[in-house]
Amino acid sequence: MIDKHGYRPNVGIIIANKQGQVFWGKRARQDAWQFPQGGIQSGEQPEEALFRELREETGLVKKDVRIVAVTKDWLRYRLPSHFKRDKQTRFVGQKQKYFLVRLVSDDQVFKLDCQQKPEFDDWRWVSYWYPVSQIVEFKKGVYQRALKELAPRLAQCMKG
Repeated sequence: MIDKHGYRPNVGIIIANKQGQVFWGKRARQDAWQFPQGGIQSGEQPEEALFRELREETGLVKKDVRIVAVTKDWLRYRLPSHFKRDKQTRFVGQKQKYFLVRLVSDDQVFKLDCQQKPEFDDWRWVSYWYPVSQIVEFKKGVYQRALKELAPRLAQCMKG
């Protein structure tokens, strides 16, 4: 599902704990870290994609989290050509809705091997702004905008 401008719709997921730290996942078999994210399938709403991607990438299910906020607009980034898996790919980048979710379960619920080819092989809690300095350059602007927009709602994650 690619829009008329060549962007693939996607959800990004910022999982926060009661200390205001966020989940930071290490991509499987790579030295790259990022938030969970994934494409929105045809006929799927962003919130449905959020819960599907959470389950696939982290093992979390709906009862483990509460949605705190979502970015108002789509945030876009262009994918450098050397990152495209298939050189015939028709999309130029991704447009994302970022969800801030509060973890209401214990850390033990994370299960990174829910898929045959897991997205992540390690994870840790990091400070809220840490990902901006660590993410791959072409995603940096999207991370900055998402975190800035959602920051005022972070306090809701740190409540009981």
